[in-house]
Amino acid sequence: MAGLVDQFGRIHTDLRISVTDRCNFRCQYCMPSEGMTWLDRSDLLSFEEIGRVARILVERAGVKSIRLTGGEPTVRARLSQLVASLSELDVDLSMTTNGATLPLLADDLRSAGLKRINISLDTLDRQRFIDLTRRDELEPVLEGIDAAVAAGFDPVKVNAVLMRGINSDEIIPFLEMGRDKGVTVRFIEFMPLDAQGEWSEDTVVGYDEILAVVSDNFEFDPVERGSSPAERFIYRDGSGEFGIIASVSEPFCDSCDRIRLTADGQLRNCLFALDHVDLRSLLRGGADDDTILAAVAGEVDRKWAGHAIGQVHFLRPSKSMSQLGG
Repeated sequence: MAGLVDQFGRIHTDLRISVTDRCNFRCQYCMPSEGMTWLDRSDLLSFEEIGRVARILVERAGVKSIRLTGGEPTVRARLSQLVASLSELDVDLSMTTNGATLPLLADDLRSAGLKRINISLDTLDRQRFIDLTRRDELEPVLEGIDAAVAAGFDPVKVNAVLMRGINSDEIIPFLEMGRDKGVTVRFIEFMPLDAQGEWSEDTVVGYDEILAVVSDNFEFDPVERGSSPAERFIYRDGSGEFGIIASVSEPFCDSCDRIRLTADGQLRNCLFALDHVDLRSLLRGGADDDTILAAVAGEVDRKWAGHAIGQVHFLRPSKSMSQLGG
Protein backbone atom coordinates (compact mmCIF):
# COMPACT_ATOMS: atom_id res chain seq x y z
CA MET A 1 0.00 0.00 0.00
CA ALA A 2 1.47 3.35 -1.09
CA GLY A 3 -0.42 5.38 1.47
CA LEU A 4 -3.68 6.01 3.30
CA VAL A 5 -5.95 7.76 0.80
CA ASP A 6 -9.49 8.95 1.47
CA GLN A 7 -12.38 9.12 -0.97
CA PHE A 8 -11.36 12.62 -2.06
CA GLY A 9 -7.82 11.60 -2.93
CA ARG A 10 -6.19 13.14 0.15
CA ILE A 11 -3.18 11.24 1.48
CA HIS A 12 -2.89 10.89 5.25
CA THR A 13 0.61 10.79 6.67
CA ASP A 14 0.23 12.32 10.16
CA LEU A 15 -0.75 10.05 13.06
CA ARG A 16 -1.85 11.58 16.38
CA ILE A 17 -1.64 9.08 19.26
CA SER A 18 -3.35 9.78 22.57
CA VAL A 19 -1.48 7.81 25.22
CA THR A 20 -3.89 8.59 28.07
CA ASP A 21 -7.19 10.34 28.76
CA ARG A 22 -5.96 11.60 32.14
CA CYS A 23 -4.54 15.02 32.90
CA ASN A 24 -2.88 16.82 35.79
CA PHE A 25 -5.09 19.85 35.07
CA ARG A 26 -8.88 19.99 34.85
CA CYS A 27 -9.22 22.62 32.15
CA GLN A 28 -12.81 23.75 31.92
CA TYR A 29 -12.83 23.64 28.12
CA CYS A 30 -11.22 20.19 27.89
CA MET A 31 -13.10 18.21 30.52
CA PRO A 32 -16.24 18.61 32.64
CA SER A 33 -15.86 19.99 36.16
CA GLU A 34 -17.38 16.81 37.56
CA GLY A 35 -18.55 13.40 36.44
CA MET A 36 -15.44 12.61 34.41
CA THR A 37 -14.90 8.85 34.29
CA TRP A 38 -11.29 7.87 33.55
CA LEU A 39 -10.47 4.84 31.47
CA ASP A 40 -9.42 1.77 33.40
CA ARG A 41 -5.73 0.97 32.94
CA SER A 42 -6.66 -2.26 31.15
CA ASP A 43 -8.64 -0.24 28.58
CA LEU A 44 -5.58 1.74 27.54
CA LEU A 45 -3.47 0.52 24.67
CA SER A 46 -0.17 -0.82 25.96
CA PHE A 47 3.09 0.62 24.67
CA GLU A 48 3.55 -2.59 22.69
CA GLU A 49 0.12 -2.18 21.05
CA ILE A 50 0.78 1.48 20.25
CA GLY A 51 4.14 0.55 18.82
CA ARG A 52 2.65 -2.15 16.63
CA VAL A 53 0.05 0.18 15.10
CA ALA A 54 2.72 2.84 14.57
CA ARG A 55 5.08 0.39 12.91
CA ILE A 56 2.41 -0.89 10.52
CA LEU A 57 1.39 2.62 9.48
CA VAL A 58 4.93 3.93 9.12
CA GLU A 59 6.41 0.95 7.31
CA ARG A 60 3.43 0.00 5.16
CA ALA A 61 1.16 3.03 4.82
CA GLY A 62 3.52 5.97 4.43
CA VAL A 63 2.90 7.71 7.77
CA LYS A 64 5.70 10.25 8.17
CA SER A 65 4.93 12.00 11.46
CA ILE A 66 3.65 10.90 14.86
CA ARG A 67 2.49 13.23 17.61
CA LEU A 68 1.90 11.99 21.15
CA THR A 69 -1.05 13.60 22.90
CA GLY A 70 -3.45 12.99 25.79
CA GLY A 71 -5.17 13.99 28.02
CA GLU A 72 -1.75 14.95 29.21
CA PRO A 73 0.82 12.49 27.83
CA THR A 74 3.39 13.09 30.57
CA VAL A 75 1.11 11.55 33.23
CA ARG A 76 1.57 8.17 31.50
CA ALA A 77 4.23 6.28 33.46
CA ARG A 78 7.53 5.55 31.70
CA LEU A 79 6.62 7.71 28.70
CA SER A 80 10.26 7.96 27.67
CA GLN A 81 10.22 4.21 26.98
CA LEU A 82 7.47 4.67 24.41
CA VAL A 83 9.33 7.62 22.91
CA ALA A 84 12.50 5.55 22.62
CA SER A 85 10.61 2.75 20.88
CA LEU A 86 8.83 5.04 18.40
CA SER A 87 12.02 6.98 17.70
CA GLU A 88 13.44 3.85 16.07
CA LEU A 89 10.90 4.29 13.26
CA ASP A 90 11.64 6.54 10.30
CA VAL A 91 9.26 9.24 11.49
CA ASP A 92 9.11 12.82 12.74
CA LEU A 93 8.23 12.32 16.43
CA SER A 94 6.70 15.13 18.48
CA MET A 95 4.43 15.69 21.47
CA THR A 96 1.75 18.09 22.71
CA THR A 97 1.79 18.76 26.46
CA ASN A 98 0.60 21.32 29.00
CA GLY A 99 4.25 21.74 29.94
CA ALA A 100 3.92 21.60 33.72
CA THR A 101 6.19 18.56 34.13
CA LEU A 102 8.76 19.51 31.49
CA PRO A 103 11.21 20.94 34.04
CA LEU A 104 11.60 17.34 35.21
CA LEU A 105 11.11 15.43 31.94
CA ALA A 106 12.37 17.55 29.05
CA ASP A 107 15.95 16.21 29.05
CA ASP A 108 14.85 12.57 29.33
CA LEU A 109 12.32 12.90 26.52
CA ARG A 110 14.85 14.62 24.28
CA SER A 111 17.44 11.93 24.98
CA ALA A 112 14.85 9.24 24.22
CA GLY A 113 14.37 10.64 20.72
CA LEU A 114 11.53 13.16 20.89
CA LYS A 115 12.26 15.82 18.27
CA ARG A 116 9.70 18.58 18.64
CA ILE A 117 7.29 19.76 21.30
CA ASN A 118 4.06 21.80 21.45
CA ILE A 119 3.01 23.35 24.74
CA SER A 120 -0.63 24.27 25.32
CA LEU A 121 -1.03 27.56 27.21
CA ASP A 122 -4.11 29.76 26.95
CA THR A 123 -3.19 32.68 29.22
CA LEU A 124 -0.20 34.43 30.72
CA ASP A 125 -2.26 35.84 33.59
CA ARG A 126 -2.02 33.83 36.81
CA GLN A 127 -5.64 34.27 37.94
CA ARG A 128 -6.99 33.48 34.48
CA PHE A 129 -4.79 30.41 34.42
CA ILE A 130 -6.30 29.25 37.72
CA ASP A 131 -9.81 29.92 36.41
CA LEU A 132 -9.19 28.02 33.17
CA THR A 133 -7.24 25.03 34.50
CA ARG A 134 -8.39 24.86 38.11
CA ARG A 135 -4.70 24.68 39.02
CA ASP A 136 -2.20 27.32 40.17
CA GLU A 137 0.51 26.08 37.80
CA LEU A 138 1.35 28.96 35.48
CA GLU A 139 4.94 29.30 36.71
CA PRO A 140 5.78 25.59 36.20
CA VAL A 141 4.40 25.82 32.66
CA LEU A 142 6.53 28.88 31.88
CA GLU A 143 9.52 27.05 33.38
CA GLY A 144 8.58 24.08 31.20
CA ILE A 145 8.82 26.25 28.08
CA ASP A 146 12.31 27.30 29.13
CA ALA A 147 13.24 23.68 29.89
CA ALA A 148 12.10 22.56 26.44
CA VAL A 149 14.24 25.23 24.77
CA ALA A 150 17.24 24.35 26.96
CA ALA A 151 16.83 20.63 26.18
CA GLY A 152 17.24 21.36 22.48
CA PHE A 153 13.74 20.82 21.11
CA ASP A 154 13.41 22.65 17.81
CA PRO A 155 11.02 24.14 17.31
CA VAL A 156 9.21 24.71 20.59
CA LYS A 157 5.67 25.85 19.84
CA VAL A 158 3.19 27.39 22.28
CA ASN A 159 -0.46 26.85 21.32
CA ALA A 160 -3.00 29.35 22.64
CA VAL A 161 -6.74 28.88 22.06
CA LEU A 162 -8.27 32.34 21.87
CA MET A 163 -11.73 32.86 23.37
CA ARG A 164 -13.56 36.15 23.18
CA GLY A 165 -13.99 37.74 26.58
CA ILE A 166 -11.61 35.24 28.18
CA ASN A 167 -8.12 35.78 26.77
CA SER A 168 -8.68 37.67 23.50
CA ASP A 169 -6.75 40.64 24.89
CA GLU A 170 -3.53 38.61 25.20
CA ILE A 171 -2.49 38.34 21.55
CA ILE A 172 0.37 40.83 21.85
CA PRO A 173 1.58 39.62 25.28
CA PHE A 174 1.78 36.09 23.85
CA LEU A 175 3.78 37.25 20.84
CA GLU A 176 6.13 39.25 23.03
CA MET A 177 6.66 36.19 25.23
CA GLY A 178 7.39 34.08 22.15
CA ARG A 179 9.89 36.57 20.79
CA ASP A 180 11.57 36.86 24.18
CA LYS A 181 11.89 33.10 24.74
CA GLY A 182 12.62 32.15 21.14
CA VAL A 183 9.50 29.99 20.70
CA THR A 184 6.76 29.97 18.07
CA VAL A 185 3.35 31.09 19.30
CA ARG A 186 0.36 29.72 17.42
CA PHE A 187 -3.15 31.07 17.96
CA ILE A 188 -5.92 28.50 17.56
CA GLU A 189 -9.53 29.38 16.92
CA PHE A 190 -11.90 28.06 19.59
CA MET A 191 -13.60 24.91 18.29
CA PRO A 192 -16.85 23.19 19.42
CA LEU A 193 -15.06 20.52 21.45
CA ASP A 194 -15.42 22.11 24.88
CA ALA A 195 -16.54 19.73 27.60
CA GLN A 196 -19.29 22.08 28.80
CA GLY A 197 -20.91 22.28 25.36
CA GLU A 198 -21.08 26.08 25.58
CA TRP A 199 -19.26 26.89 22.32
CA SER A 200 -20.79 29.48 20.02
CA GLU A 201 -19.48 31.34 16.99
CA ASP A 202 -19.53 34.54 19.04
CA THR A 203 -16.69 33.19 21.19
CA VAL A 204 -14.41 32.60 18.19
CA VAL A 205 -11.61 35.11 17.63
CA GLY A 206 -11.13 34.65 13.92
CA TYR A 207 -8.15 34.73 11.58
CA ASP A 208 -8.75 38.23 10.21
CA GLU A 209 -9.20 39.70 13.66
CA ILE A 210 -6.02 38.11 14.99
CA LEU A 211 -4.01 39.24 11.98
CA ALA A 212 -5.33 42.81 12.29
CA VAL A 213 -4.18 43.01 15.91
CA VAL A 214 -0.73 41.65 15.05
CA SER A 215 -0.42 44.01 12.05
CA ASP A 216 -0.87 47.01 14.31
CA ASN A 217 2.17 45.97 16.34
CA PHE A 218 4.61 44.01 14.16
CA GLU A 219 5.79 43.73 10.57
CA PHE A 220 5.78 40.23 9.10
CA ASP A 221 5.48 38.20 5.92
CA PRO A 222 3.51 35.01 5.18
CA VAL A 223 5.17 31.62 4.68
CA GLU A 224 3.83 28.98 2.31
CA ARG A 225 1.74 26.60 4.41
CA GLY A 226 1.63 23.27 2.63
CA SER A 227 -0.29 20.64 4.65
CA SER A 228 0.38 22.30 7.99
CA PRO A 229 -2.76 23.33 9.93
CA ALA A 230 -1.16 26.69 10.73
CA GLU A 231 -0.78 29.71 8.51
CA ARG A 232 2.77 30.83 9.32
CA PHE A 233 4.26 34.30 9.39
CA ILE A 234 7.87 35.40 9.92
CA TYR A 235 8.81 38.68 11.56
CA ARG A 236 10.71 41.01 9.26
CA ASP A 237 13.18 41.83 12.02
CA GLY A 238 14.30 38.18 12.10
CA SER A 239 12.95 37.47 15.59
CA GLY A 240 11.15 34.26 14.67
CA GLU A 241 7.63 33.48 13.57
CA PHE A 242 4.03 33.00 14.71
CA GLY A 243 1.09 31.05 13.36
CA ILE A 244 -2.69 31.00 13.19
CA ILE A 245 -4.75 27.81 13.06
CA ALA A 246 -8.07 28.96 11.64
CA SER A 247 -10.06 25.75 12.01
CA VAL A 248 -13.39 27.58 12.11
CA SER A 249 -13.19 30.72 9.97
CA GLU A 250 -10.89 29.28 7.29
CA PRO A 251 -11.04 25.48 7.57
CA PHE A 252 -8.21 23.53 5.97
CA CYS A 253 -9.97 20.17 5.64
CA ASP A 254 -8.99 19.87 1.98
CA SER A 255 -5.30 19.66 2.96
CA CYS A 256 -5.61 17.87 6.31
CA ASP A 257 -3.43 14.76 6.48
CA ARG A 258 -4.16 13.63 10.06
CA ILE A 259 -5.66 10.52 11.60
CA ARG A 260 -6.09 9.91 15.33
CA LEU A 261 -5.66 6.95 17.63
CA THR A 262 -7.33 7.42 21.02
CA ALA A 263 -5.94 6.03 24.26
CA ASP A 264 -8.46 3.16 24.18
CA GLY A 265 -7.64 2.19 20.60
CA GLN A 266 -10.24 3.98 18.51
CA LEU A 267 -8.94 5.04 15.12
CA ARG A 268 -10.72 8.25 14.04
CA ASN A 269 -10.34 9.85 10.64
CA CYS A 270 -11.06 13.37 11.93
CA LEU A 271 -11.13 15.29 15.20
CA PHE A 272 -14.86 15.77 14.57
CA ALA A 273 -15.61 12.23 13.41
CA LEU A 274 -18.76 10.69 14.84
CA ASP A 275 -17.58 7.11 14.35
CA HIS A 276 -14.39 5.08 14.54
CA VAL A 277 -12.84 1.68 13.97
CA ASP A 278 -11.93 -0.32 17.07
CA LEU A 279 -8.28 -1.28 16.70
CA ARG A 280 -7.98 -2.45 20.29
CA SER A 281 -10.32 -5.35 19.67
CA LEU A 282 -8.36 -6.29 16.56
CA LEU A 283 -5.03 -6.06 18.37
CA ARG A 284 -6.23 -8.17 21.28
CA GLY A 285 -8.16 -10.56 19.09
CA GLY A 286 -5.11 -11.81 17.22
CA ALA A 287 -5.57 -9.86 13.99
CA ASP A 288 -2.59 -9.88 11.64
CA ASP A 289 -0.95 -6.77 10.23
CA ASP A 290 -2.89 -6.95 6.96
CA THR A 291 -6.22 -6.93 8.82
CA ILE A 292 -5.22 -3.97 10.97
CA LEU A 293 -3.97 -2.04 7.96
CA ALA A 294 -7.16 -2.77 6.02
CA ALA A 295 -9.26 -1.54 8.95
CA VAL A 296 -7.31 1.72 9.13
CA ALA A 297 -7.49 2.21 5.35
CA GLY A 298 -11.24 1.65 5.39
CA GLU A 299 -11.74 4.24 8.12
CA VAL A 300 -9.59 6.78 6.30
CA ASP A 301 -11.57 6.22 3.11
CA ARG A 302 -14.74 7.19 5.00
CA LYS A 303 -13.41 10.64 5.89
CA TRP A 304 -15.81 13.48 5.11
CA ALA A 305 -15.10 16.43 2.82
CA GLY A 306 -15.06 18.76 5.86
CA HIS A 307 -16.11 19.18 9.50
CA ALA A 308 -19.18 21.39 8.72
CA ILE A 309 -18.74 23.69 11.74
CA GLY A 310 -21.24 26.54 11.50
CA GLN A 311 -23.54 24.62 9.17
CA VAL A 312 -27.01 23.40 10.18
CA HIS A 313 -26.08 19.73 9.82
CA PHE A 314 -23.00 19.96 12.07
CA LEU A 315 -22.99 17.43 14.93
CA ARG A 316 -20.60 17.58 17.86
CA PRO A 317 -18.52 14.49 18.65
CA SER A 318 -19.62 12.60 21.74
CA LYS A 319 -16.14 12.91 23.29
CA SER A 320 -14.44 16.02 24.64
CA MET A 321 -10.99 17.24 23.66
CA SER A 322 -9.27 15.43 26.55
CA GLN A 323 -10.64 12.12 25.28
CA LEU A 324 -9.85 12.70 21.60
CA GLY A 325 -6.32 14.06 21.85
CA GLY A 326 -4.93 17.34 20.54
